[in-house]
Amino acid sequence: MTGMVLLVCCGWTVLLCLSVQAYENLAFYKPAWQSDTAVSYTGAERAVDGEYTDLGVYGGQCAVSYGGQTAEWRVDLGGVKYIHHVLIQYATGNKVWDENNPFTSYFLGLSVYISNTTNKEDGVLCFRDTNYTKATIPNPVNITCPYHGRYVIYYNNRTHPPYPEGYGDDAWNVLCEVEVYGCPSPGYYGENCSLECPQNCQDGYCDIVNGTCFGCAYRYIGPRCQDCPEGLFGRNCSQNCSMTCGDPGRCDIMTGHCNGGCQVGWTGAKCEKAFCCLVNIELT
Repeated sequence: MTGMVLLVCCGWTVLLCLSVQAYENLAFYKPAWQSDTAVSYTGAERAVDGEYTDLGVYGGQCAVSYGGQTAEWRVDLGGVKYIHHVLIQYATGNKVWDENNPFTSYFLGLSVYISNTTNKEDGVLCFRDTNYTKATIPNPVNITCPYHGRYVIYYNNRTHPPYPEGYGDDAWNVLCEVEVYGCPSPGYYGENCSLECPQNCQDGYCDIVNGTCFGCAYRYIGPRCQDCPEGLFGRNCSQNCSMTCGDPGRCDIMTGHCNGGCQVGWTGAKCEKAFCCLVNIELT
């Protein structure tokens, strides 16, 4: 989404194009970590400092690891955040990004995880490249990732050969910038993060785009977690109120206890016990 500002000063006109980012970059200057670092000025923090005009490996603006069987990098967002998308700018060596660029072979096979811990296996796999080739992999790559979590983890590996044609022998972190866009405050969604999630969403989480709940609190149901429909109760509104209630099919949506007592011949909180059977038990 782009906006324009027209400035008129001293008889001349300047047209400024402003890039408007609806979501906030949650990763900017947040603590970052990587599995190893090539040299001191290629630490993990280089990928979240907002600087990536120099896409050379040792230009001082990229996080770079040694090549090996695995490469991992992560950023700590400082708390559980609602994420919309992740943008990754890989190093190019300041050369044209095409199938002849050697860095394409190291970027192929990348994965992105969202987790509430530093362990990627505890989280959700947001994206794994299984289709790109040296000729088709984009840079930067923009990954839609509508999940919530504290850590965004970049991972690549070369542990299970043979790999598709074009893959490099080693996995590397050569990340010049990783930007994580989403809503900074929990419980909100929408392009401007101005809409509140439905109040009955489980743990307050909802889809960052359309506001549908990932789960509901105990007595609610549906994409926006509304009250149980009449005649249902319990978790996910999965149980039917008893038809032997004094008011058939009407009960407390939390407990299932009947409203208005029981019909003649029935007793119990849910009117589940036949009175005749209780009499027979007492007589025996």
